[in-house]
Amino acid sequence: MSDKTATRKKFMAVVPRAHMIMFAGRSHPELGEKIAKELGISLGEIELATFANGEIYCRIGESVRGADVFVMQTLYEPVNTNLMELLIIIDALKRASAERITAVIPHFAYARQDKKTKSREPITAKLVADLLTAAGVSRVVTMDLHAGQIQGFFDFPVDHLTAFSLLINYFKEKYPREISNWVVCSPDVGRAKTAKKAADLLSASLAVLHKSRPERNVSEVVAEVVGDVRGKDVLIIDDMIDTAGTIVTGTKALLKSGAKSVRVAAAHGLFSNPAAERIKESAVDEIVVTDSVPFYRIKDIPKVNVVSTAGLFAKAIKNIHEDISVSSLFGGFEYS
Repeated sequence: MSDKTATRKKFMAVVPRAHMIMFAGRSHPELGEKIAKELGISLGEIELATFANGEIYCRIGESVRGADVFVMQTLYEPVNTNLMELLIIIDALKRASAERITAVIPHFAYARQDKKTKSREPITAKLVADLLTAAGVSRVVTMDLHAGQIQGFFDFPVDHLTAFSLLINYFKEKYPREISNWVVCSPDVGRAKTAKKAADLLSASLAVLHKSRPERNVSEVVAEVVGDVRGKDVLIIDDMIDTAGTIVTGTKALLKSGAKSVRVAAAHGLFSNPAAERIKESAVDEIVVTDSVPFYRIKDIPKVNVVSTAGLFAKAIKNIHEDISVSSLFGGFEYS
């Protein structure tokens, strides 16, 4: 061992690691409590209130001086309110002399606008990244971004987790025998890489949905299946379900092509209107999402099951705090 290495190890042994504190905003308190329980800690004390005019009040209820702080806030509706609340919490922590502030954002809103597709459009994903940076964040932990390149909008570390290993394990455990007959289907060409990884883990074949409009100025979207799904059980893999239009259209196309059944796995179940009605009336057999957003709307949709991400985020937080790699948490789905 060199003198330099020995000195560094001696220094690390003398200097204590900053203590860890976790706070949760009001967007998804249930998930915050679950993550804290997995970590074996209690959530930090924080007072949050809303003034009559809609402004947000925040006060950190305990000392965070020199602490390694994690703030859990998923950006679900009301998205703008929850985003502003996160920025205010971060500002309060920065002004209270927290050593490091990590924003844990299970669902990263505004990620769908990661580039300009038409003239005079904003790039909202970059805007949100800039807002978090200006507020004082040191690091971001998020899950299944709509576009992986959003990580490049930050000038500090971003831990981009994925829930697909959890979702795949759900189906492996529930359908241990039937799964050998499955086909994994991507809802579009852009998700083909993720679907291919899922197919490899399931030892299944791959199919892709190609969406096109039959005529110009016709609003109906027609999905065509690329791949053999006849007589197969199909699993559609997607990053989110918003209004459920894609999965309903895709299910019709798959069944028309001879698929035996259709299931869907998605990291984020937003279920904006009219998703509930569309799913109820559709031929989808089962939908599995995570608890990255509150599941208030899921209660009325019997076909939907939820997989918890609390353990995944707890392990990521623990590893980050202890300066341990998080790559072991990807389960074969590490984003490149």
